[in-house]
Amino acid sequence: MHVAMIGTGYVGLVSGACFADFGHIVTCIDKDEGKIERLKAGGIPIYEPGLDLLVEKNVREGRLFFATDAAEAVRKADAVFIAVGTPSRRGDGHADLSYVYAAAEEIAGLLDGFTVIVTKSTVPVGTGDEIEKIVRAKRPDAQFAVVSNPEFLREGAAIEDFKRPDRVVVGLDDERARAVMTELYRPLYLNETPIVFTSRRTSELIKYAANAFLALKITFINEIADLCEAVGADVQQVARGIGLDKRIGGKFLNAGPGYGGSCFPKDTLALVRTATDAGSPVRLIETTVAVNDARKKAMAGKVADAMSGDLAGKTVGVLGLTFKPNTDDMRDAPSLDIVPALQAMGAKVQAFDPEGTHEARQLLREVEFKTDAYAAAEGADALVIITEWDQFRALDLDRVKLLMNAPVLVDLRNIYKPEDIRARGFKYGSIGRA
Repeated sequence: MHVAMIGTGYVGLVSGACFADFGHIVTCIDKDEGKIERLKAGGIPIYEPGLDLLVEKNVREGRLFFATDAAEAVRKADAVFIAVGTPSRRGDGHADLSYVYAAAEEIAGLLDGFTVIVTKSTVPVGTGDEIEKIVRAKRPDAQFAVVSNPEFLREGAAIEDFKRPDRVVVGLDDERARAVMTELYRPLYLNETPIVFTSRRTSELIKYAANAFLALKITFINEIADLCEAVGADVQQVARGIGLDKRIGGKFLNAGPGYGGSCFPKDTLALVRTATDAGSPVRLIETTVAVNDARKKAMAGKVADAMSGDLAGKTVGVLGLTFKPNTDDMRDAPSLDIVPALQAMGAKVQAFDPEGTHEARQLLREVEFKTDAYAAAEGADALVIITEWDQFRALDLDRVKLLMNAPVLVDLRNIYKPEDIRARGFKYGSIGRA
């Protein structure tokens, strides 16, 4: 089948490359000429493990193309995916749908024959209805169906998630569209992947509900971690004890400095706004948003506590800046709250991240960026782990101790055992553990 993918950001590029690897002919389209030229030359504008090889393979084998002009690809397409950004709108937290609606306008003028227009971007309930109105107003003669097909890709594991997903959700009310979507995802039937067909509005809400629930789960264990510190319990053992209950499950029960990234912050906020507008407020999610925002801002206090409350004139080494490992994504990363808070307390910050330094330079001021973890530790009065990259899990702690001015380690991801670190002569702080 022929696929046009509007948008070559994280979702569009990963989805386009994976559809091409399924055997479909895919053209990824973007207005950014520089990005398209870079992709044509073999460059990848985002960091995602394995994506460079997947793109290179499918370009070489003639299934994956890149273009700035959508006309030819849309006219040939059986399905046109809208995979553009839907950031939080400044001022009110609603999803900014301007890019989605602009894409719909462009697609409308290019349709030729029956075409399925698929919303891959995360959008509020009712967006598909608006897209249909936009296209119908511009092209009353067009044969098309608008479908919701939300993505559930984890940054750092996106290719695996696309090819071996827990489920595929498709919202539609057109049998011709159902046949097209079934054929697009036919390779997944070999893995017996559940394909959940729903109404379009239900599909749109499934995406928000899923992200909100996971954000709530993270926030829940973070609050339990605070309680553990107050009563002398161990949050990791609590998480294991409840996670073995199959009704709860162990995923998203790792206590830390709060959630960030491209999805949870904006999607929880958008769901709150949608629910409020509908007269059906989601109080649990409202609280989740508030608690998470406060938590990220409070994490610098843990560092201060480990340094006896005095950061003035001290040097703090930071390991990890991205919101999670295996990505270069800095959107709503906890480091964006923690680092400025440390600086406001008088600390000088030196930091290292394996992939996020380029983005971090645009977002953090007066930070000295280092080339590796040991350089970040050198001369530091405290070392703080914010992101749990694998290379931080097995540091040469004797070397780290020799490099530091004072042996203080604040582990905001609980990747080390307290007794092991203290046995090495470190003052150690972590989350939800004595």
